[in-house]
Amino acid sequence: MKIQTNSIVKNVIGTMLFGLVLAQTAQANNTDIRYKTVEVEGVNVFYREAGNPSNPTILLLHGFPTSSHMFRDLIPQLADQYHLVAPDYPGYGQSSMPSIDEFEYSFDNMANIVDKFIEKIELKTYSLYLMDYGAPIGFRIASKHPERVEGLIIQNGNAYVEGINNNFWEPIQAYWKDRKAINKGLDNDWWKNVKNAYDNQNMSNDDALRFLVTLGATKWQYTNGVRNTESISPDTWDHVQPLLDRAGNQEIQLEMFYSYGTNPPLYPEWQAYLREHQPPTLIVWGKNDEIFPATGAHPYKRDLKVVDFHLLDTGHFALEEDSEVIAEHIRRFFGQNKIASH
Repeated sequence: MKIQTNSIVKNVIGTMLFGLVLAQTAQANNTDIRYKTVEVEGVNVFYREAGNPSNPTILLLHGFPTSSHMFRDLIPQLADQYHLVAPDYPGYGQSSMPSIDEFEYSFDNMANIVDKFIEKIELKTYSLYLMDYGAPIGFRIASKHPERVEGLIIQNGNAYVEGINNNFWEPIQAYWKDRKAINKGLDNDWWKNVKNAYDNQNMSNDDALRFLVTLGATKWQYTNGVRNTESISPDTWDHVQPLLDRAGNQEIQLEMFYSYGTNPPLYPEWQAYLREHQPPTLIVWGKNDEIFPATGAHPYKRDLKVVDFHLLDTGHFALEEDSEVIAEHIRRFFGQNKIASH
């Protein structure tokens, strides 16, 4: 009788352990990142996906000059509770890179591609993580489909003129007016350094902006304003720079610099969207960013009633130093606003 009892106990324990292993395996499979590609209007769009699709979705929209790679550390930290999707835009990351003669590289068209991508993978509702280029792309989508947007996470993504009223943007704004401009907006302290480095005091704006796709500029974007440069992995620029160095990619980036001029005229429309629809908004902003400084973060408070505002002591790519901090803010804020799995 004792032998039978021991056998039964062993079987029960074995069954329980097997069930636990299965549950853990299912959980791991759910949180593992999947790497996928889907065709959208003749372009292959690469994307990262993790988490259970039945959980609330966060659509992560990357900035320049990176890709969904910028979310590589954030995604695993949230995948147990959220469904995360991070696409690469055409010309970036692992997505197709048609030439400027084959594809319209503009913010209008990037938003159109992302909008069609959302439909293709059948996302019905979602929150948007808006960073850098992701902001003008995401705000186009949000203002077009406000009923789909459950919340916003804004990280160094601009929607106010205050955010681009600085030295960095001077020659870019001149470029919007005249792509053949010579030395327009290049005499401020930021761009004088570039002219000195090239030993050219009368640069064309086109030549000056090409500096922004060099390895030196890419490293600067990742390291400027951070607390500890030794904490920033060189894997970041080692991933980005070879993609920027592909034949024809420099011309793509210049098209996007020029197209950025279509965004400020839409700021009033996006601000109206915020005032009318009041999406719960978490702002996590690298306050030492010289491209999108904190002066662009504060105006959101004018138009939003439910806004959780955090300036982080880091630079442009805040996730490189503060992914854990940002993940915790997302969990807390979305939980408070009932945008979370149960």
